[in-house]
Amino acid sequence: MSHRPWIVAASLVAAAALGLTGCAVAAGGTIVATASAAGTADAGDLSPQAVLAANADATVVNDDEWSESDAVDVTLSGTTASSSATGVAVDGATITITAAGVYRLTGRLDGQLVVDAPEDALVVLILDGVTISSSTTAAIAVVSADDVGVYLAAGTTNTLSDTSSYDADADVNAALFSEEDLTISGSGSLVVHGNGNDGIVSHDDLVILSGDIAVTAADDALQGKDSLIVQGGTIDLTAGGDAMKSNQDDDATKGYVAIEGGEITIASGDDGIQAATDIVMQGGTVTISAGSVPTAEQQTSKGLTAGQVVAIGGGTLTITKSYEGIEGFDISIAGGSIAITSSDDGLNASTGGQSSTSTTDAAQAGPGGMGGDMADGGEQLLISGGELVIDAEGDGLDSNGSATITGGAITIWGPTANDNGALDTNGSLTVSGGTLIAAGSTGMAETPDTGSAQGWVAATVAGAAGSSVEVRDASGTVLASFTAAKSFASIVYSSSAVSSGASYTFVVDGASTTATAGQAVAGGMGGAGGGFPGGGSGGSGGMPPGRP
Repeated sequence: MSHRPWIVAASLVAAAALGLTGCAVAAGGTIVATASAAGTADAGDLSPQAVLAANADATVVNDDEWSESDAVDVTLSGTTASSSATGVAVDGATITITAAGVYRLTGRLDGQLVVDAPEDALVVLILDGVTISSSTTAAIAVVSADDVGVYLAAGTTNTLSDTSSYDADADVNAALFSEEDLTISGSGSLVVHGNGNDGIVSHDDLVILSGDIAVTAADDALQGKDSLIVQGGTIDLTAGGDAMKSNQDDDATKGYVAIEGGEITIASGDDGIQAATDIVMQGGTVTISAGSVPTAEQQTSKGLTAGQVVAIGGGTLTITKSYEGIEGFDISIAGGSIAITSSDDGLNASTGGQSSTSTTDAAQAGPGGMGGDMADGGEQLLISGGELVIDAEGDGLDSNGSATITGGAITIWGPTANDNGALDTNGSLTVSGGTLIAAGSTGMAETPDTGSAQGWVAATVAGAAGSSVEVRDASGTVLASFTAAKSFASIVYSSSAVSSGASYTFVVDGASTTATAGQAVAGGMGGAGGGFPGGGSGGSGGMPPGRP
């Protein structure tokens, strides 16, 4: 599966205690991948630590790199300001910071704050009860510096608002805009109104360490071009476009989103979280309603979408609404609690950023549903841990390549229509651990490979939302018991208690159906080792952009 070198160091376990797992903070605030000199690891390692270690270093301004006692005051007063600091220039309603230092801002400004400092300057802006509103451009624009920190003073609420429109070619086009690395921290509140375009943007790294942050944006809410990293804070995002985005697509080691902590609530018109390369989640609580803000893109909005890898190792992710829940060339789930509701696929391992060709398209393209590209495209869907619940009207688990389940607790409420399946792969579908309940329709139902190390059993059984379901072994022992979340016509069950060739009974609302473990359901599509070579959906394969 080698698409790019995956770099891992022996020190990753120790580094996991840091805010960015797999990284260490060096002097000067640079987040350095701990594995930068460790060589190449197993190309199949899609763990969150390995994915982060292979990415470029990010930069953060930590609170211990500067002192609040060094702050100089800048008092905002309507259309002007005053300060005794030599690094502050006042030109009407435009306030420009021209030197490195710590600046405490108070008051209200109907104008703009500009940071235009030397390229080696560290500038920290303490927002201490500030309101900045611009009718012509960004409220705060960082045009030159080395690193910039925005610190939210305890007990204060700070508000930034920008113009209602920008020229199409405007470079500065967000309420809080930075050409340089930008870090937000502190325990105060920040309210951002991105009226004309985006809310908070950095053309380098955007890091949020803490704070109570609310962003409403006409387009994207948060954007860090090279990376977008959240370690903490309470973040509420409403976006007409994408809520969180990293879009550097010229470098396969940049353009990533990493979530380590915090509580994030998202309502977006387009994607909830979008990354040109990787999305890594190892902590925090994220709730996403994608396509809930009226825009032209909402019909194809995804909860999470990445061009290369989505790797989830911890935290709580709830996608309450989406066209597709999680999309990426490779998807790896190793931990955490995940609940997905989607009008199409729940998990979709496909060419990132593009909608895959669905089983429906393949079925319509030729006689017998054999049209379209049914080949294994090299994508991987790996589930090794965590708790995953999917409610999908398209495919529940969909891979244009292979799918491998080695652990975790997986429950899929799949499609009610026959043009999709609860399980759907172009390549192999193997199960060697964990528990799997996949309930859906029968027309495109797929079962795991017969060569799977862990046994599975499938049956054509029907029920409705609220139906009680039990899976029993030959002695009558109940292996699984659950209440259906929606109607279904087939069920696949796998756990360590299932033995291939043995007889099992599915009991739905008191009615019993007996099935033999390892046999595909009638009329469905077995896995690569089962009744139908290659499994399910069509869709284009190939490498994602930016991966060698």
